[in-house]
Amino acid sequence: MPRALEQDEQIEHWTLFGDEVVLVEGKRGPNALAFGLLVRFYARHGRFPHGRLELPDQVVEFVAGQVKVAAVELASYGWSGRTHEPAGLPARRGMPA
Repeated sequence: MPRALEQDEQIEHWTLFGDEVVLVEGKRGPNALAFGLLVRFYARHGRFPHGRLELPDQVVEFVAGQVKVAAVELASYGWSGRTHEPAGLPARRGMPA
């Protein structure tokens, strides 16, 4: 299980900003939450998470608050297949790793 993050670390690494906010606004429900998490995880680690277990609960709650989706909705997101690593995810183009 991932370690707990300090509040400033959580804000620094998991706050959606700029183009990320615009990208997430085009999504709804669990897809919006998952997309926000995927974008920030990719920006921080240079790869996508292998699954939900790589995302601390506090991070899911933090991003859920930003996208205005209940954190529990992430349970209905498919962590395998095409939805897990969206083709052409803008994070791959122009966003720093």
